[in-house]
Amino acid sequence: MNGKTWTFDDLEVGGTIKLGEKTVTAAEIIEFASEFDPQPFHLDEEAGKASILGGLSASGWHSCAMFMRMMCDGFLLDSTSQGAPGVEYVRWKKPVLAGDTLTGQCTVLAKRESRSKPGLGFVTVKSTMSNQRGETVLELENTGMFLTREAASA
Repeated sequence: MNGKTWTFDDLEVGGTIKLGEKTVTAAEIIEFASEFDPQPFHLDEEAGKASILGGLSASGWHSCAMFMRMMCDGFLLDSTSQGAPGVEYVRWKKPVLAGDTLTGQCTVLAKRESRSKPGLGFVTVKSTMSNQRGETVLELENTGMFLTREAASA
């Protein structure tokens, strides 16, 4: 863990971490859906157009997976992250369609040090992922666990 940029100490309440950009392809939507969520509107453009989604649409679970990758690349892999005890909520606000370009961000809502595990802190974030039109497609809130700078350097 030595040398990681993001520790519990570096995550400040009110601070926002901008995540990268991802363009979603039809092929990856179909690949994910074929294995994990084989509903017609995730597998076929025409079925997607005929649905309320308006086109070939990523599964909500695929949207979550893409967002997780954005978080990993954006800061978690360069952090003292120790995982998460869960997710408070996830909302799929708009369909993610083939060709959409997504961006994400995480805003720190709260943080506290563990009472039972010295050197560990809990950080609650509200995260959003938006499409190229600035529409929020995914919103979630979760708490992550991070080592403090002191614990990481021990």
